[in-house]
Amino acid sequence: MMKLATNILVATDFGETAELALDYAVLLAAKLDAKVHVVHAVGTPELGIPELGVAVASTMMERQVREGQASLDGLVKRHHGRARFGEPVLRVGDARDVVLQASHELAIDLIVMGTHGRQGLSRALLGSVAETVVRSARCPVLTVSAKAVWL
Repeated sequence: MMKLATNILVATDFGETAELALDYAVLLAAKLDAKVHVVHAVGTPELGIPELGVAVASTMMERQVREGQASLDGLVKRHHGRARFGEPVLRVGDARDVVLQASHELAIDLIVMGTHGRQGLSRALLGSVAETVVRSARCPVLTVSAKAVWL
C-alpha cells in the first residue's frame, strides 16, 4: 500500500542542484508534516601515490570530514524552521552506497536528490549517483534538475 512520505532523505554534495533538491524537499515536508534527513558522503581519496603514505590520506580525510560536517550543519541551520529535520548524516564512502544505506537505516519514504544531467563520456567516466539510487532504492526517488524552475 502506498503512503505519503513521512521521512524524506536529501542527498547533498553542496552544489546548485543539491540546493534545489533540498528546497523542494523542505517545501514538500512542510506540506506533508514530514521530517527531512540530509546526508552527505565524503569520498575516499584515490591518491595513487603510495609514497605519500597513510598519514597524508588520513589528514586529508579528517579535514574533509570536519569541513563536510560544518557545511552540513550550516545547510540544515539555514533551513531551520521551514520543516522538521533529523540529525544531519555524514558518512565516508561512495555516495551511492551512503545514500542507499542511510535510506534503509532511517526508514526513508522518499529520496530527493539533484542530478547534474551529465551525458556521454563524462557520464560514463563519472557515473551517475542519481541513476544508481533510482535503480536501487527501496522507496521512490525524486530527482531535481538544475533546469527545474518553480515558484
